[in-house]
Amino acid sequence: MAQAGLVGGNAGYMQEDGRLAALAASGILDSEPEASFDAITRLCADYFKADSVLLGFVDESRVWIKSYWGVPVRELPRRNSIFELVLAEDGPVIVPDIHEDSRFGEDGASFRRLDARSFASVPVRNCDGHVLGELIVFSAHPRRPMTRDELRMFESLAELAANQVELRRFRKNLSQRGMRPARRPQNAAAIWPQRPDLRAALEKHEFVLFYQPEVELATHRIVGLEALIRWRHPERGLIPPMEFIPAAEECGLILPIGDWGLAEVCGQIRDWTREDANHSALRVCVNLSALQFSRDGLADHVEALLSRFGIASRQLGLEMTESSLMSDTSTAFDVLGDLRRLGVSLLMDDFGTGYSSLNYLHSFPFDVLKIDRSFVSRMTQGDQALQIVKTIIELARVLGMDVVAEGVETREQHNLLRDLGCRYGQGFFFSRPLSAEAITELLRLPGRILPEHLLNAQPA
Repeated sequence: MAQAGLVGGNAGYMQEDGRLAALAASGILDSEPEASFDAITRLCADYFKADSVLLGFVDESRVWIKSYWGVPVRELPRRNSIFELVLAEDGPVIVPDIHEDSRFGEDGASFRRLDARSFASVPVRNCDGHVLGELIVFSAHPRRPMTRDELRMFESLAELAANQVELRRFRKNLSQRGMRPARRPQNAAAIWPQRPDLRAALEKHEFVLFYQPEVELATHRIVGLEALIRWRHPERGLIPPMEFIPAAEECGLILPIGDWGLAEVCGQIRDWTREDANHSALRVCVNLSALQFSRDGLADHVEALLSRFGIASRQLGLEMTESSLMSDTSTAFDVLGDLRRLGVSLLMDDFGTGYSSLNYLHSFPFDVLKIDRSFVSRMTQGDQALQIVKTIIELARVLGMDVVAEGVETREQHNLLRDLGCRYGQGFFFSRPLSAEAITELLRLPGRILPEHLLNAQPA
């Protein structure tokens, strides 16, 4: 770490061609600032009590600012910039007092524009180690050198910025490979189910909830459950949700179906707690659709259910995806605030697949991140997905949130997640979704700990 780096030096330029190629491939240059990075600059400003924070990506001649906190900046010249110091040092650069260092005379105009007396900057690298840009903290006063913990936090925030770029590329690749959920055909009359089918299923009590355990990776103790709906059709058998939930959302029946699911979960929580008071520590989670989330009086409805079934708010978790928040963020703030005041847990599901996840995460009061299974399943196939998972875990640590990794299917994935610091996992490695009766038997295990022979063990 350089407390006052030297302008110049050739080490940073030896791989300039590769750096510029990696930068071009990121698609991050010559475009407007992006809200998806704003959580990083705000976190940085809060943590370091900064007067200004800039996040920029740098080509041959310009520092393109993608996010700022404090003084609004669109771009800066690269010549004699802080980036040159960072590139020369190939690492962090910290200058406690600019006025005491004559080397910054030529760049004094930029510092005056930012009202800066001191600064600290760390490189933003891609997964191959190329320096794409920098994260800079400015202060209007002299500052002491950073402690080791402060520097670690600073570098973690820069890593979050780099991996937000990687997340964007990863989502683009998923989209190009056709991995987005398929839309229902236009001629909906030719497909099943229709509204009358769903209405009949609701009236005949054909919907049923299965539950999948959420497990502490270090101990294999069941700490929570996710409720997952199925349709037990008298002729077609057990139907998974992806075959009928889109139809329910299109015809509006997702609201009564969702109300049924919430009530069913609250009743099941009551029954498990009555059987064993220790089960009151379990959190049982329900997925909310966008329509459920946006309806008036959601918090009042949840509060009424908690009172009706006599369960504690901490026993209920509500999961929602970023897409369910995007249509009306103002309403989302109010609804989430009301739910938080009730004391229920709030979980962001499928984290990493939305386009502004970091921004929403900083703004909304979530307790838990659920890492999307598409990242978990690819952790062992290349550095990109592994780095994304690592970054999400680090982001949760910075924000004081828990993390649940979805789609854990092998021992190798389990061990990687545990070693990365992820505390909780969910997936076929531990258990497939089970009926309430089968889950009751699992909860009767000593300490709710899954024994080794019940795990879907794979070679390590």
